Amino acid sequence: MGLELDGKVALVTGSSRGIGRVIAEKLHAQGCMVVINGRNEGDLVIAASGLPGAVIAKGDVSEPKGAQQVIEKGLGACGQIDILVCNVGSGRSVPPGEESWEEWQRVFALNLWATTNMVEASRNALAKSKGTIVCVSSICGNEVVPGAPVTYSVAKAALNAYVRGIARPLGKQGVRINAVAPGNILFDGSVWSRKLAEDDSVVKAMLERDVALAKLGTPEDVAGLVLYLVSSQAGFATGGVWTIDGGQVHS
Repeated sequence: MGLELDGKVALVTGSSRGIGRVIAEKLHAQGCMVVINGRNEGDLVIAASGLPGAVIAKGDVSEPKGAQQVIEKGLGACGQIDILVCNVGSGRSVPPGEESWEEWQRVFALNLWATTNMVEASRNALAKSKGTIVCVSSICGNEVVPGAPVTYSVAKAALNAYVRGIARPLGKQGVRINAVAPGNILFDGSVWSRKLAEDDSVVKAMLERDVALAKLGTPEDVAGLVLYLVSSQAGFATGGVWTIDGGQVHS
């Protein structure tokens, strides 16, 4: 059974590198016309060079105006949007207990507003195409992960609540929305690549202790689940938060 994604238009935010870039590559390989987004023009050009026909939509989607401009760029180039993947986010923040008003604003802008802005800006276009949305969350939004920044965990918990809550009104327009909640994902520039370089024995001990599969995940693992959720194979799935963590969380 195929995914039936050929000819669809997919817009992936935060797709110049990391998980978002791999998601865009996998969608492109399935025959999608891909719109990639980021804030750095150079990174976008490099990413687009491996995706023939890809459209670059530079912009800061943590701001409503930036999100609207990105949607307009995608619609202007492709005529429609069938798939929206909200991947912008970052787990880098202050240690637990050192939060400030400014840090709360910064982390929520990246990990919540970047998604809500894009959903609001694309809603009419997705209603026309009966499209689908996938938001990249985190296991930190599912339960307390020791040592994880409180700002990040709260923002991702709010994102999960948003996905569950907005599913019904979006469903009335024929639009599906789900989230994926990755665990520890390794790629160039990730926190786990840094931790492995610092002391791989600490990482290995954590994996043996806390993760059922005792290994780190890859962007390809996350992309595979995203592709399933945006495909017709998941046509009855909406409002869900799908964990992909190798068996780490308990809730």
